[in-house]
Amino acid sequence: MPTFDFKQLDVFSSVSLKGNPLAVVFGADSLTDQQMADFANWTNLSETTFLLTPRDPRADYRVRIFTTLQELPFAGHPTLGSCHAWLQAGGIPKAEEIIQECEIGLVRIRRQGDELAFIAPPLLRSGPVEAPVLERVRLALGLAPEAILRSQWVDNGAGWLAVMLADRNQVLGLQPDYSQLLGLAVGVIAPCDPTRDDVDAQFEVRAFIAGDGAPEDPATGSLNAGVAQWLLAEGLAPERYVVSQGTALGRAGRIRIERQGEEIWVGGAVAVCIEGRLQL
Repeated sequence: MPTFDFKQLDVFSSVSLKGNPLAVVFGADSLTDQQMADFANWTNLSETTFLLTPRDPRADYRVRIFTTLQELPFAGHPTLGSCHAWLQAGGIPKAEEIIQECEIGLVRIRRQGDELAFIAPPLLRSGPVEAPVLERVRLALGLAPEAILRSQWVDNGAGWLAVMLADRNQVLGLQPDYSQLLGLAVGVIAPCDPTRDDVDAQFEVRAFIAGDGAPEDPATGSLNAGVAQWLLAEGLAPERYVVSQGTALGRAGRIRIERQGEEIWVGGAVAVCIEGRLQL
């Protein structure tokens, strides 16, 4: 039975077991689509990635990203986690930046001290959320009609739509009815109040994916990349800010956003928790 090097990592936290877990399988070129999907379903993590030989000569490696239900063209914490795993396993980038190939195309990644950051990819869908969809989200989240201050599609491959509330405690208190959110990936964001909220961040975020093995994501790079493009375009956030995510789950995710010129970078810490061999 073939064996593969395997790592499980924690992404978007410098504190062990407080971020978003990711499974990474190395040298996965011989695996079939079904084997990848089956293993990702078995891990029951929000995402599992498979590292392969790149098809594009500009790329350092290629990654395929699976949830428990489907393959994604792009996702954020799998991008940082896969890159960290590749580097730790001896990967040597062709240039100063690391270039990841995934189904959405090439993604640039850079080192930021002990952390990594990826450049936010272009949005595949943006603009206002349709009224019937927004009403469905409002009811599923148990919110009053006036509670959603703003909303926007921020889909860069994972299907995200985002809504903004006024208060961090509103976000932390949400108890969504997932049956009403099936087929939707919903991010909820609110600003933190530095005079009241005891948190080292400017925004609190939660991410809900109904039907997935992990219906609430602890720390989400793709969502925060899309939200950053929205907030910065409308002047609703500073050029550099920190997002707190996973608080409601007992985690301590921290996602760092920075705009440099026309580029938006999404970064955070990564740590390896498990290393071994996988038989498939």
